[in-house]
Amino acid sequence: MNTAQEQTDFINKLPLITAAFWIMKITATTLGETGGDWLSMTMNVGYLASTVIFFTLFVVALLLQLTVKKHHPYLYWTVIIATSTAGTTMSDYMDRTLHLGYTRGAAILVAILFSLLALWRYSVGNVAVTDIRTRKAEIFYWLTILFSNTLGTALGDFLADDSGLGFFGSWLLITAILLVILTASFYSNLSKVFLFWFAFILTRPFGATFGDVLTKTHEKGGLDFGRGYSSLILLAILIVAIMISYGSKTRKSPVLDLAAGGHKA
Repeated sequence: MNTAQEQTDFINKLPLITAAFWIMKITATTLGETGGDWLSMTMNVGYLASTVIFFTLFVVALLLQLTVKKHHPYLYWTVIIATSTAGTTMSDYMDRTLHLGYTRGAAILVAILFSLLALWRYSVGNVAVTDIRTRKAEIFYWLTILFSNTLGTALGDFLADDSGLGFFGSWLLITAILLVILTASFYSNLSKVFLFWFAFILTRPFGATFGDVLTKTHEKGGLDFGRGYSSLILLAILIVAIMISYGSKTRKSPVLDLAAGGHKA
């Protein structure tokens, strides 16, 4: 296979960044929060054992993703869910079992995430998700997603607990920031790559806090749907969204395509 064909195959392994992508990403990360908490807390498996289980699922799914030659929606979103569930239990293990706390845990994860992005840019030349043309870039892509989802859990917990905003207040704050990012994609010249990763990271605490809104008791400000039922509902929504999105010829949205635009980072 020639180099040009290899580059095209790598690009075709990843989904277009459309409005549907963001809807599915938010659903998957919310599922990661409720699913991770269901296994570690509701089923009383514990944070460490749950992390081992979900991280193993991530590794297996990632190995399959690395071997395929084209984009497989259900496999791709399985890896995303695995990064989200593993991220949930990894963050909880750091913050609660190791007693690092949400602030220190989030600070450590921010350092890891920025180090990954810096190393990715240094090694490949950019961190644009529309420019995944090598195996190295693909591996950086998934490691960055894993730690961005882990950071999102810690950040969501920090906002919901330590900041005093509560679950619903934190969700409203993150929603407002995401709307600012969307507005910036219309009216600013900020790097589309920067906006993409900023939005990608924030959709995780958005999902974490929204998952808490769904599952926490009424006394704690939640809807009390329960982690198990919420996870099943979110999984069903994600599957339907995949069927609808990939069943139609979804065109790339220039507004919501925060990864394109020719801005390197």
